[in-house]
Amino acid sequence: MKPSDDRSDSRMEVPGMPQLNMRGLGEYIRDQRRTAQISLRQLARQAGVSNPYLSQIERGLRKPSAEILQQIAKALRISAEAMYVQAGILEEQPTIRVADAPGNGPRPRKSSEDTSGQATA
Repeated sequence: MKPSDDRSDSRMEVPGMPQLNMRGLGEYIRDQRRTAQISLRQLARQAGVSNPYLSQIERGLRKPSAEILQQIAKALRISAEAMYVQAGILEEQPTIRVADAPGNGPRPRKSSEDTSGQATA
């Protein structure tokens, strides 16, 4: 793993993975923290990381592990999956409505049976 030569880019090259935009992830975490109206110090404590480390993540200087992202997501009360998508660990999946899911199409009507299970004439 090697950082790109352009320091202003804040992208990390990881063999076998797409480039991760650490600055974008950090901005996302900062936005979520501000929306939750909690301080950097409070989030760091709740996520179990140090103040300086969380600050570096928010500024795009550090690449947190999936476990740290999960801890931050839990502290922010957002899904870990949303955090993984922002980090580039997961690809965003299209939302499938239950009605559109395989096997959830129109169902044939039951035969003319009453509630006792006996066929009616």
